[in-house]
Amino acid sequence: MMAARTVAALSCLVMMLRLSEAAVYKVGDSAGWTTIANVDYKQWASTKTFHIGDTILFEYNPQFHNVMRVTHPMYRSCNNSNPISTFTTGNDSITLTNHGHHFFFCGVPGHCLAGQKLDLNVLRPASTTPLSDPPTSSSPPPLTTNIPAAEVPGPSPSLAASLPSPAMARFTAVVALLVSLVFANFAS
Repeated sequence: MMAARTVAALSCLVMMLRLSEAAVYKVGDSAGWTTIANVDYKQWASTKTFHIGDTILFEYNPQFHNVMRVTHPMYRSCNNSNPISTFTTGNDSITLTNHGHHFFFCGVPGHCLAGQKLDLNVLRPASTTPLSDPPTSSSPPPLTTNIPAAEVPGPSPSLAASLPSPAMARFTAVVALLVSLVFANFAS
């Protein structure tokens, strides 16, 4: 019985280590979500590898921009008439909850046509990947919204670069709990 509890606790620990790998990506890096800096968002996305659980952060001036999640046809034509969702805080955090393409653009007239649009592809979960140290957070996380992806094939992503992940505190608490459960099992 004790061995079964230990195996269950260690399995939970491995699962939590996987979840702690989630990254936070600031769209456009230091330039943010804008038309002024001439950011190539297609190029920006091509340098990242997005996974389920990652968060994308849109930072922008809400007086001049917004973020609309749209379908692939709407993305291609910059049609902002019926978005899936619209974000307007200037600090929009969106957790990617499934694989596939996610399409976004600024709904302010002319901004999408000027290139303020993003197509990012979330990879299917791999059966095994090496574990790495999760990044640490230097600022409080913004409000988070979970959204599903659109079902459209796309280009393969490349290596990831990420900002700090807000999952570290949760991860630490779960690890502490699991360690205490393992030691409690050994003591009984």
